[in-house]
Amino acid sequence: MTGALERVEVGLLTDLANEAGVRIEAAGHRVAVFRIGDDVYAIGDRCSHAEASLAEGELFGTDVECPRHGSEFDITTGKPGSFPATRPVPVYETAIEDGVVFLLVHPVEEDE
Repeated sequence: MTGALERVEVGLLTDLANEAGVRIEAAGHRVAVFRIGDDVYAIGDRCSHAEASLAEGELFGTDVECPRHGSEFDITTGKPGSFPATRPVPVYETAIEDGVVFLLVHPVEEDE
C-alpha cells in the first residue's frame, strides 16, 4: 500500500451500538467497526479462514467470534485466538473527535 492515509468518517459515537459491530466500506476496504464504551476498534471484516463477516460476530470482551466456524479474533491486534483461523486480519487506526468516529486507511490501489 502506498500513499497517504485517507480519513473516513464513520459516524457519531453515540449512533454505534455498544459492544456490537457494524460493517463499512472505506477507501476500498471492507472493515468491521466495534464500539466498547467510549472506545472504537476496527479490523478487516473478512474472517481469514472462511471470509465470513466479523461485524456480524458476537463480542466477548475484546474478542469477536466469527459467526461461521467460531474462530475468535482480538479486535485490538487482529490475531486469531482459536482455530480454525490461523492468520490475523488487518487492524485499522480509529480516532474520535468531538463525538465523531473516523477511520484512517490507505486507499486500495486499482491493481490490488
